[in-house]
Order: sequence, then C-alpha cells, then structure tokens
Amino acid sequence: MPKLGMEPIRKAALVKATIVEIGRAGSLDVTVSQIAKRAGMSSALAHHYFGGKEALFIAAMRHVLSLYGAEVRGALLGAETPAARITAILQASFSATNFRREVVGAWLNFYVLAQTAPQARRLLAIYQRRLRSNLLVGLRPLAGERAADLADGLGALIDGLYLREVLKEGPPDSAAAVACARAYLNAHLKECPL
Repeated sequence: MPKLGMEPIRKAALVKATIVEIGRAGSLDVTVSQIAKRAGMSSALAHHYFGGKEALFIAAMRHVLSLYGAEVRGALLGAETPAARITAILQASFSATNFRREVVGAWLNFYVLAQTAPQARRLLAIYQRRLRSNLLVGLRPLAGERAADLADGLGALIDGLYLREVLKEGPPDSAAAVACARAYLNAHLKECPL
C-alpha cells in the first residue's frame, strides 16, 4: 500500500537529483536509473511519477525557473529606483542559489533540450521574455530609446556568463559575474552608471 503524502516528496527528490546528475554529467546523457539512484528510489518509481526522461528534465527545468523567478521577485521588492531594480535582477541571476555548478550545468543543457523539446523551448522563451521585461522596467528611465537594445544585450550577457562559467574550474564567482554585467551597463549608461 502506498504511503500517503509521499508523492510530492518523492517528485521533489527526483527533480533535485535530476539537476545534480545533469550538472555532474555536463550533459543530458543521464539515465532515469542514475537519477532514481541519486534520489534513493527505483527507476520504476521515477517512471511512474514522470513517465520518462524528458518529462523529468522538463520538471527539473520548471523547478530551476521557479526558484529563479521567486528570487528575482523577492529581490525586486526592495528595489526602489531603476538602478536598484537592475542590480536586484543581476544579484538574483548570480545568487548562490541560481549560480552554483549543478544549476549552471542544468541551464546549459536545458538550452540543448529546447532545440528538440517544444515544452522546453516554451519554458525558455517565457524565461527570456520575463527577464527582458524586468530589465526594461529598470532600463527605460536610465537609457530611454536604447533600453530595448540594452535589455537584449544584458540578457545575452547573463546567458553568456553562465556558458563561460561551466568551462571554469572551482565554484562559480557570483561577484565577478555581477561586476562584468555592471561594467557592460556602465559602458552604455555613461550619464547615469549603476
């Protein structure tokens, strides 16, 4: 007889194990069996909850995006100026929660998955639209007509910093990533730097 209330706990464990395994492997070339083993359960149970590897990857992607979104929303609560808003987004993007080795690896592999999985492509498109929208709110008062171009450039820079980080040794350097993004903006916002 199944234990009541265990399904959400087991699903969460499988999602976290998926992120760790993708990050560890550096690719989507992990098996449901590896993920299930890391989560402390059978691969049959993982298949029961998610139906297959792609659904498990999508669930992990949703989890990563959910954590990121919550952190951005929380950071924006205290942002009272346009510059503070941009800084809050950068700090959330490169926080210890979002910018750790396994999550960086998972992000990059989600981009790979988005090339073949429509659900993954849709989730990444939502992330990109929300990031751009949040950046535009802060950049419009600072950059006027150039805000859209700067938002696109900063979004690409954030993604690029994740890409570069995966190639480095050791723990991700959040402070250096934020400083790099700020330097990009300051080069384009000479009249009112961050």
